[in-house]
Amino acid sequence: MNQCGFAISEYQSRTKRAQRAMADHGISAILLTTAPEFAYFSGYQTRFWESPSRPWFMIIPASGKPVAVIPSIGHELMAQTWVDDIRTWVSPDLNDDGISLLCETLREFAPSGRIAIPSGHESHLRMPLNDYHRMIASIGADRFGDDANITRSLRMVKSDAEIAKIKTACDIAGRAFARVPEIAHRGRSHDMVCREFQRLCLAEGADCVPYLASGLGPSGYSDVISLPSARELSDGDILMLDTGVTWDGYFADFDRNYSVGKPDPKTSDAFSRLQDAVDAGLATARIGATCADVFHAMVKVTGGGKAAQAGRFGHGLGLQLTEWPSLIAAENLPLVDGMVLTLEPSIETTQGRILVHEENIVIRETGAEMLSPRAPANMVVI
Repeated sequence: MNQCGFAISEYQSRTKRAQRAMADHGISAILLTTAPEFAYFSGYQTRFWESPSRPWFMIIPASGKPVAVIPSIGHELMAQTWVDDIRTWVSPDLNDDGISLLCETLREFAPSGRIAIPSGHESHLRMPLNDYHRMIASIGADRFGDDANITRSLRMVKSDAEIAKIKTACDIAGRAFARVPEIAHRGRSHDMVCREFQRLCLAEGADCVPYLASGLGPSGYSDVISLPSARELSDGDILMLDTGVTWDGYFADFDRNYSVGKPDPKTSDAFSRLQDAVDAGLATARIGATCADVFHAMVKVTGGGKAAQAGRFGHGLGLQLTEWPSLIAAENLPLVDGMVLTLEPSIETTQGRILVHEENIVIRETGAEMLSPRAPANMVVI
């Protein structure tokens, strides 16, 4: 088994599929600089990515294993993965923070042809811009281009082993959500509820809780990305907790809504329509349907309006909290077996107030399957 719990064959398969696609697109090497790609191709996991002090590089050559060009502090951990060509320098280096070593390695594994870097939506370059300019000046700007979305396409379709990890993360979050009545009640502060919920997630088996957003307000909330306040829960409030917990590197991402006291009829009706929207999304999310089809199926139930202005009704899920694709009207990408998605419809309850409901699913030959434990049909009252 590899460091992050996959068999070596999982990484071999990912790398070979990337290399076949590289050959199709005339790419000699792919240069990677971000944590999800490191984890995907090597199994390398560390929270040290939180530190921006050091750049990290990985090269997918035209054949063979990935090559790591990393700060020396990461050598011991990288040596626990299937990658055995590990080239290091002492970092931080104010004069040459790995760029000469990187360029030397790129010339060795890609002496000619195109060197690709993920460049599309949801990608970013995790290295100083000055060093990027030094690299392309050294090797030649005409040698660099985008990766034809190879890494994005590979990561978008999950293996059974990946799906199992996401399902485990979902089960952990589901158990924590089921215990919310233990920690949330009228008179308790919103921020304390959020702190206690993170504790529940860890107690139920999460490795980490990298993401938690929460809404609170009468008949709903004004947004879904706020940090909690010191405001106390009161009768008539709706509490929403949206968490991204991880287990062995993979995320769950879904939310739950709770009513402080019995919800008013309009809010209850809105919640029921959200459940109907999820049902519509589930029924539509089949192989060959598009992301836009799923979006429109849910919007047809909720009616769109202000609640749809968040921009989408769901997204991909895996090594990151949000991945490609987005469930939006303009995304005509067909669904395929192994895609893991969130269904995240929203609805307006009253002026300036919304409810959002989110579930996690996987696309299968027989249709969509739930990964998150389905929320109760009626909002839980606390």
